[in-house]
Amino acid sequence: MASKTPNAPLGIEEMFQQIMIGMQKSTGGLAPPSRQGSFFHSPTVPGSPIARPTRSPFLAPTGAPSLYVPSTPSQETKSLECPGFWAVVPAGGAGTRLWPLSRESYPKFFLDVTLSGRSLIQSTWDRLLPLTTPERLMVVTGQIHAPTVQVQLPDLDSSNLLAEPSPKESAAAIGLAAAVLARRDPDAVLGSFAADHMISGADAFMAAVTEAVATARHDYLVTIGIAPSHPSTGFGYVRLGRQLNLPGIPNSRIVSQFKEKPDARTAAAYITSGNYRWNAGMFVVKAKVLMALYAEYCPELAEGLEKIAEVWEDQALREKALAEIWPTLPKIAIDNAVAEPAALTGRVATVPATFGWDDVGDFASLSDLLPAEHSQTRILGDGNLVITEQVAGGIVVPASGRLIACLGVDDLVVVDTNDALLITTRARSQEVKKIVQKTKEGGWKQLL
Repeated sequence: MASKTPNAPLGIEEMFQQIMIGMQKSTGGLAPPSRQGSFFHSPTVPGSPIARPTRSPFLAPTGAPSLYVPSTPSQETKSLECPGFWAVVPAGGAGTRLWPLSRESYPKFFLDVTLSGRSLIQSTWDRLLPLTTPERLMVVTGQIHAPTVQVQLPDLDSSNLLAEPSPKESAAAIGLAAAVLARRDPDAVLGSFAADHMISGADAFMAAVTEAVATARHDYLVTIGIAPSHPSTGFGYVRLGRQLNLPGIPNSRIVSQFKEKPDARTAAAYITSGNYRWNAGMFVVKAKVLMALYAEYCPELAEGLEKIAEVWEDQALREKALAEIWPTLPKIAIDNAVAEPAALTGRVATVPATFGWDDVGDFASLSDLLPAEHSQTRILGDGNLVITEQVAGGIVVPASGRLIACLGVDDLVVVDTNDALLITTRARSQEVKKIVQKTKEGGWKQLL
């Protein structure tokens, strides 16, 4: 396989440095400046003023959910954290649908893929900090990613960086945080928010999380339901049940059912009914309540996590427990493990939210997040390296330094890196993971 290896390939971070240098050339210096060899800022430094549309392109155009009572935080509320609230950030997954930008060693949550001047995980940190403190913000990530997390989030307490030996899906990741927190702070309410999502509408986000925390104190597992902007077949849905009518919590409702990703006809029916919200995987719950649900519905996982948490504060014993127990834990999503069965018994609630949300799941969604005029092609990188004629839509990433010319082709995805070139269409961008699998099978693992 040595003959397939490109000459002197750039690392992913170096490749993105080239992109941002190109952005400086094509935007007159608006791209974020470098810091110690990296274009990322520390969480204490504000992002650079990248030109953006006046209205976020991923902000849901639909109105507030039915029966929604506005509860935007006041200026005073914005400066106060939720007492006893711990923000947990699962930072995992290779982001294969964004390959070759996102790699196993440097996934999308480490990248500034929206030209904001902050990586996705840094933006998540910024979003959560007004609701808690650095001492109550926890990240769960893979052992190979832990050093980069520490670099990008220097204010993160090292004791709150939980490193998994291997990927085990969201139930194990969030459960590990819950098991550790239940011992550190028995009254802790945790909220799980993915490291690689985009959110617009900070006030609406804080209002929703505040209501979710208040609802969770009544022993509910709470999910934040996103108002759908279109009948998506790429997201799961939650069906709204009756209102809870809890004092001071006007919007919380029972989740009557979780729905898997639907076909187009079913998704359209969900939107028309007005009784469904997107399931964004944001869960808020007491740590001890979540562990009780694990014990009821996934006892093997609960038992293993409890044993690991018992010795977590002792490094030698922790490493031994992780080596022996972690490989035996079931690999399952938290939705399937506890949320779906608990919903059938009325123990899952939702707070319908009004903020915009996108999981940045493929190049089609990424292109919608980048600024462009009218139907122009979105460019992530140096615009001087892209020439188009009679081209509409699509996204081009000129990360190799080569000139890319497009003539008479619409809605293309062209991602040109130093060691791999991807060409597809926006319509098929969800299928990029198939190419990643074939790349692996073809012996090109070093490019993943």
